[in-house]
Amino acid sequence: MLATLIPLFDDNMSVCAYSVFARKENHFLNPSFEGGARYDGAGTVHELEVVSSMGVGTLSGGKEVFVPINQFSIFAEISLQCTVPANKVILLMDKNIPPTEQYVQRVRELKSQGYKLAIRKLPISSFEPYKEIISLCDYILLNHAKIDITKAKIYFEKVFPNIKLVAVNVDTQEEYDKLKQDGGYDLYEGGFFRMPVKESETEVNPLKVNYIELLNVVNNPDFDLQDAADVIGKDPALVISLLEMVNKMALNSEITSIRHAAAMLGQKELKRWINTAVTKELCADKPSEITRLVMIRAKFAENLADNFQLAMLSQELFIMGLFSALDIMLEKTMEDALQIVQVSKNVREALLENKGDFAKVLNFIKKYEVADWTEVSRLLVLENIDMDEVYDAYLNALKWYRDLFPQK
Repeated sequence: MLATLIPLFDDNMSVCAYSVFARKENHFLNPSFEGGARYDGAGTVHELEVVSSMGVGTLSGGKEVFVPINQFSIFAEISLQCTVPANKVILLMDKNIPPTEQYVQRVRELKSQGYKLAIRKLPISSFEPYKEIISLCDYILLNHAKIDITKAKIYFEKVFPNIKLVAVNVDTQEEYDKLKQDGGYDLYEGGFFRMPVKESETEVNPLKVNYIELLNVVNNPDFDLQDAADVIGKDPALVISLLEMVNKMALNSEITSIRHAAAMLGQKELKRWINTAVTKELCADKPSEITRLVMIRAKFAENLADNFQLAMLSQELFIMGLFSALDIMLEKTMEDALQIVQVSKNVREALLENKGDFAKVLNFIKKYEVADWTEVSRLLVLENIDMDEVYDAYLNALKWYRDLFPQK
C-alpha cells in the first residue's frame, strides 16, 4: 500500500480539507495490475482503508478528506469500510461514473447515508448530461486553466447554487493570487504553496535572526550546551517550550536555569528539539501547511534511512527534511538561505545541487507527496525497497506529527 495527502486551501491559505490518494500494488512488480486484473478487488476503496486505520484526527487533523471512488467501488458497502463519521468523508467521483439511472440512484443513496460528494475531470460539455449527479454534489473540481470562471460562476450560481467550486492544478503563487482576485472559487488545490523562492528578499525578518543564530549553534559538529542555552534564553516562547518538555522528564528534581534544562536534555536531544522548535517558529508567518510539510518530510526521511542504506545518517536526513523549504521560511533562494544557516555537506548537496544519496531520498519523498505512483513504484524497484515499509514509514511520520502538535 502507498498513500499520501494533498491539501486544499481557501482564500486565506488555510487548509480546509485533504485529498487522500492510495495505490494498493506496485505495478512494476505486478504488471497485471495495469492489464486484465486491474480491477481485481475494485470493490475495495483503498483510500478508506487509510482513513479508517489512521482516523481523521491523525490523518488530517480532523478536517474533511476527499476519497476517490470508481465505477466499481461506488457500489461497494462503503459504510462497512469506513469507521470514521460519514460527514468527514467526501466521496470523489469522475467521468468514469456514467450519468445513468443506476449510478444516479446509487449517488442518491450515498448522499442519504451522510456522505458528502464531489466530482472532477468533467469537460464543460458534460455539465448538462451530468446534471442530476452534479446537483447531488457538494463540490466540483475544475481545471482553472480550461474554464472561464466568470461564466462558470454565473452558470453554477444559477443551476447549482449550493455547490462549491475547487480550482485544481494551481501550480504557482501568481496563479493562486490571480484566482483569488478574480473570485469564484471556494478552494484551491495544487503545488503553489511549496514552490521554490526565485528571488531573495533584501533582509531576513529581524524576528528570525535569533532563530538562525540558534540553528547555527546547534548544527556545529560539537556545539556547546551553554551557548545554546544562552541563545534560547533570548526567546520567551522557546524558554517556555523547553521548560515544559524538561519538567515532564524531571519529576523529582527542580529545574534551576535554562542551562540546567539544556544539560538535562543532553546534546543530541537538545539539537533535535531546537531544530524542530525553531523550524516551527520560522514557518510562523507562512501557511500552516508549510510547517506540516517540512515536519512530515523530516520524520519520513529519517524513517526511510535504513531503506536507502543510510541508517547511520538518519539524524542528518531529519535535518534535510526540516530544511527542505528553508528558502520559503527565510524568503530567500535556497543558495542564499544556505549561506545563512549552517548545514552538513550531505544536506547542502541535496538541497542546493540535487546531488548525492540524500537527494535520492528527498526526490523520492517529493514524488510520494504528489502521489506520482508510477515514479514512486519505479524508484522502489530500482532501490529494492518494500512498498509496505514505505507506507509504514509515512504513517509513522503522520502519527509523530500528530503527537508533536496535538489538536486543541
